[in-house]
Amino acid sequence: MAPGPDKLTWCYLKFIIKHDSCLTNIVNIAVSCINLGYWPEYFKTLSTIIIPKPNKPSYNKPNAFHPIVLLNTLCKLIEKVVANRLQFTVASNNFIHLSQLGGLKFKSTLDAGITLTHIVQSGWAKGKSTSSLVFDISQFFPSLNHKLLVLILEKAGFDPRVSTFFVDYLVKRRTSYTWNTFSSPMFDVNIGVGQGSALFPILSSLYLSPFLYILEKHLTNLKIPVSILSFVDNGLIIAQNKSFDVSNSQLFCSYNVLSKLLDSFDLIIEHSKTEIFHFSRSQGLFNLPLLDLSPFRGLIL
Repeated sequence: MAPGPDKLTWCYLKFIIKHDSCLTNIVNIAVSCINLGYWPEYFKTLSTIIIPKPNKPSYNKPNAFHPIVLLNTLCKLIEKVVANRLQFTVASNNFIHLSQLGGLKFKSTLDAGITLTHIVQSGWAKGKSTSSLVFDISQFFPSLNHKLLVLILEKAGFDPRVSTFFVDYLVKRRTSYTWNTFSSPMFDVNIGVGQGSALFPILSSLYLSPFLYILEKHLTNLKIPVSILSFVDNGLIIAQNKSFDVSNSQLFCSYNVLSKLLDSFDLIIEHSKTEIFHFSRSQGLFNLPLLDLSPFRGLIL
């Protein structure tokens, strides 16, 4: 892995922590950060490398580039320790919604695939076909609301010192941008959560958990029988019926509820990436009904 502004590689850091006194000092730094609710300015200094995405028809828009954030190596080590503690806590108190299959230890894209396969095949056993609407949350990591995230950490049952720590951790970050041989001066980046951080998977999962509980409750109250699967900033709405027309109606209503609820969390769907997939056991060709999402930027799937 490429080193950050400190130019310290993992190889050197591993050599350093072989000495007990050095390891003890690093542990003391990590513990002090949490106890004092403070994240040193040294750790908030980042480097961002701008890399063009391949095979784009045009490079006139920011989303045609992929920013790679490089952190100080010691910062990454301490963040990994804090992230592991957060993972342990949420695993023990069942705060994370059951539909979340990304950003968590012992869960992966394989679990998401196995879960969807099970849902499809169990539907077939009941004589039903499965339809799934795939959505993507636009600019998810830069869009996380800091105040809301801290409130969610408190709601999740963490020690108050953890919430206080993240109040300081999330602000006053600075980065320089490098593109080929050009390197910019330092800029403030006090938005969202750093995507290169070891903390962003668990923080993103925590941020979405209340949203998923609320969404589930809304859909239940509206008597819309769909299932939800979430993988970090992507998700699936799943409907099972004997008629694709009925499934499309349920997916349309669910998508409407989803879009409006995301607004209250300062998040939006990137509608151009929304797709629908139908899983049928029928043999041969058959006509699939179109799902008209034209109220959402003219989409017809």
